[in-house]
Amino acid sequence: MDDWAADQYLRFERERTRPVRDLLAAIPDISARAVIDLGCGPGNSTELLAQRFPAASIRGIDESGDMIAAARTRLPGVKFEHRTIEHWLASQDSVDVILANAVLQWVPDHEALFPALVARLASGGCLAVQVPDNLLEPAHVAMCATAVGGPWAHKLAGVGTARAEIVSAARYHELLQSVGCNVDVWRTTYHHALAGGAAAVVEWFLGSGLRPFLAPLDPVERTDFLKRYENALAHAYPVMRDGSVLLPFPRLFLIAVAP
Repeated sequence: MDDWAADQYLRFERERTRPVRDLLAAIPDISARAVIDLGCGPGNSTELLAQRFPAASIRGIDESGDMIAAARTRLPGVKFEHRTIEHWLASQDSVDVILANAVLQWVPDHEALFPALVARLASGGCLAVQVPDNLLEPAHVAMCATAVGGPWAHKLAGVGTARAEIVSAARYHELLQSVGCNVDVWRTTYHHALAGGAAAVVEWFLGSGLRPFLAPLDPVERTDFLKRYENALAHAYPVMRDGSVLLPFPRLFLIAVAP
């Protein structure tokens, strides 16, 4: 459980790709020569980035070896690197567009992180960010409750805070304006219809939010954890007439254009 699984993540590729389509559509028309996809995953976001900026040099980075392997298979003409965002930030690269789609929630200290990202932009360059804003949603609340309510509680102490704190939209706006950026911030809640009832919600989060909760557990504990978690979800996400459930998923979007 110490690496991301590209196949699991891509089980819901259409739903996971829709937010990055909306994010890229909001980037202003700029002449981009160098573009980077931070936390590129299996390359679905990078593919859209390459379509948006066909004349640019595109790179993707991710700390998961499995994700990088999948991205290289998907886009053999794009350069993908197995490295962390923190490692890239320590470089002196200057780029015209930074895309960070559903990744910065795993990177701490946004008060320092966002100015550091802007500092890597060329003049007139664009930072485009989307982060899940779902920590108060029933699915995540149930993860934390399952973690503290089982025999594995000692193993999972503090896991509920593995994600970085998402500050308010107003604070992101203020923070990015303070470094001279022209800023656009908005929040969208997607309602994903998932076939298969509560089990489908479990499958969704197996590719993302459940990972830090399951990583410390042995196989038997993981099975028990997921069973308890699914039972909790069955109350929060009732099955509709067609057998599917609606998963509301709020996300915060930011576009910052450097001076």
